[in-house]
Amino acid sequence: MAGVGIGELFAVEGYGVVVTGGASGLGLGYGEALARNGARVTLLDLNRAMLDDEVARLGADGLDVRGAVVDVTDHATLDAEIDAAAVHYGRLDAVFANAGIDPGPGFLGAWAGDERPRNPEGVLENYTDERWNQVIDINLNGVFATVRAAARHMKKQGSGAIIITTSVASTQNEPAIGAAYMAAKAACRHLTHSVAHEMAAHGVRVNAIAPGFFATNIGGGHAKTPEMAEAMGKVIPMHRIGDPYLDVAGLALFLASPASRYLTGQEIQIDGGWALGAAD
Repeated sequence: MAGVGIGELFAVEGYGVVVTGGASGLGLGYGEALARNGARVTLLDLNRAMLDDEVARLGADGLDVRGAVVDVTDHATLDAEIDAAAVHYGRLDAVFANAGIDPGPGFLGAWAGDERPRNPEGVLENYTDERWNQVIDINLNGVFATVRAAARHMKKQGSGAIIITTSVASTQNEPAIGAAYMAAKAACRHLTHSVAHEMAAHGVRVNAIAPGFFATNIGGGHAKTPEMAEAMGKVIPMHRIGDPYLDVAGLALFLASPASRYLTGQEIQIDGGWALGAAD
């Protein structure tokens, strides 16, 4: 690739791409970024109404985007839809294992003046099996099943990029967030390492995007409120929360394209410096 221009480095035109959790938030940002650069994208999501709306919106812009309703805990259906996308495109170049859910509250509540009260709903002894299992089943097992389905195609073709959505919570604790979330995201981080190690010999790159605080629909969309934006802007060094398209499009394109051809097994934080601590 000596002497290639910037356009060739980031070229994804004609790529076959699948994104789970693709009807909103970061997943939609990933999918739209790839589609606007010429990729053919399948968005998988549980929310049919939102999926239909976004496929129609992107299609109206002349983008090659299709959608399918999938619950990532239904591994048979997930396999079938990823297989169908690979057949439809004749190739599978990039898969974003992104679908996830809010974990509910942790053992500490929001700041009240100079204090942060304990939250009985989130303490360990009140953490139900149902709540734990749901978060692990979607945020970890669903990622595993997505990566496994992608591997079946990419190993055979000898190329591809798998991108897993982890979180800054994969390496740092946040007591306002339910413990299952940290466990799932930390496991996804190490899964990235393990799968990257295995797939490197097959020409497949496996990396992770670790977002900080973004304005998405997770947790009922609380991150989109002006109050939350103001509060988080005080502790994030860049003084704002992330935009789920503008602030992830470049990284998604980089990890899916030949620009990252020698990068694998890495988790890249994208958080406006949040993990560094407040700076002002």
